[in-house]
Amino acid sequence: MIRSTIKQVQYILAQKSLISQFIRREISNRYKGSYLGIVWSFITPLIMLTIYTFVFSVIFQARWGTSGETNKVEFALLLFTGLVVFNVFSEVISRAPSLIIANSNYVKKVIFPLEILPIVTLGSALFQALISYVILILAMLILTGTFYWTAILFPIIILPLLLMILGLAWFLASLGVYIRDIGQVISIAIPALMFMSPIFYPISSIPEEFRFIYSLNPITYTVEDMRKVIIWGQLPHWNGLIIEMFIGIIVAVLGYTWFKKTRKGFADVL
Repeated sequence: MIRSTIKQVQYILAQKSLISQFIRREISNRYKGSYLGIVWSFITPLIMLTIYTFVFSVIFQARWGTSGETNKVEFALLLFTGLVVFNVFSEVISRAPSLIIANSNYVKKVIFPLEILPIVTLGSALFQALISYVILILAMLILTGTFYWTAILFPIIILPLLLMILGLAWFLASLGVYIRDIGQVISIAIPALMFMSPIFYPISSIPEEFRFIYSLNPITYTVEDMRKVIIWGQLPHWNGLIIEMFIGIIVAVLGYTWFKKTRKGFADVL
């Protein structure tokens, strides 16, 4: 099992040049033909942050926690941190079921490492997340005048979730070839998952009897740790992070194995 996993990792690493090329093309195509180009990568998260903050903190008068002491600036930063994490998840997972179908020419005409397609999608989403992360850090400096060194732990904290996302993307990309309805199911599940994740509210505001549901949500732990290290300057929950990493590796390996075993039938279905 370990030897097989190492070989899989080595095979993927051998495709790093092709992966990098496809990620650049993916990012370029996203803004191709627009006047502002990549500037939209900065504008879009700022606009969405403004809208969400206005709706929840002004119209609904939402407050962080039970004390209600959180001001609108801190609320915006807390909200934005959660969105940075969730947007990576939602972009990759929502696109995963149609990845192979949208690139059917690679299945039928040439020998192509199809397993890199979910990696390319994740890389593109991560590029946007890094831009949002920079915006968040700048907002912290400008609006609050603070910067915590713990913010540099961002890559370590998000890595377990990235592995889980990649594993799920491989699984859904394969499943989407055989069951076309899976895309519709995912389009319903993602908005539901967004409101079932502690993005617009803290864990402490959830009734005790329902918290076990949130403990099953992998996004929960990443969002909470991200807020700790970036907004409050606290260290993450290391034991929980190790467990998440272990689960992430398992999900990634299982997803990749499933993809490799089922890809043989792609050409027949497409």
